[in-house]
Amino acid sequence: MWLVWVLALAGLALLVLLLYWQLIIAEGAYLGPRVVTLLYDWSARVYERIKHYSPSEEKWFLGLPLAHALERIPAPLVLDVATGSGRLPRALLRQQVFDGRVIGLDLSRGMLRQAVRLTSQFADRLTYIWQDAQALPFDDSTFDAVACLEAIEFTPKPQAVLKGLVRVLRPGGVLLVTNRVGRDAKLLPNRAFRKDVFESLLRALPLEDVRMRP
Repeated sequence: MWLVWVLALAGLALLVLLLYWQLIIAEGAYLGPRVVTLLYDWSARVYERIKHYSPSEEKWFLGLPLAHALERIPAPLVLDVATGSGRLPRALLRQQVFDGRVIGLDLSRGMLRQAVRLTSQFADRLTYIWQDAQALPFDDSTFDAVACLEAIEFTPKPQAVLKGLVRVLRPGGVLLVTNRVGRDAKLLPNRAFRKDVFESLLRALPLEDVRMRP
């Protein structure tokens, strides 16, 4: 009888570990876009605390670099795909050198509600849209910059999403995308790309200059 209990407990432990990996670490990436959206809806209120984002790092590694890249463009228009809680809009709109507008797009209503709350001070320069990243509702060459941070790995067709991002980007514009690396990438097999593979995907797109940063 004790052997049955040991096997049952071992099976339960493996099930818990599997669920933890699928739901917490992989954030539902292997369970389909509906599950991913549902998980973000559930965690929206605590998302920022879970991720431990640093306002200082957001400023120096996200807001300022993008603002300076766009400073020669009068009133630039920026699209943030999978905007989540509005990290990029906040980091960018806080920079005095940036005088443009931002459109944030996400499929999670819960995250969009949090984004609206956290960016209320920029409401006159910021618009949020509830929309899937795979079907961008914009004309070609609409935006001076397009960003998609920490989201490509959660889309069922990442190459199609990348093509869509480039489609709505104006010639000479800035495309900012991320891909998990290191330990995080190993925990997402067949989702996160190796650096060389990701670079090849970007170079296959009609982009003038591709730069990778660790």
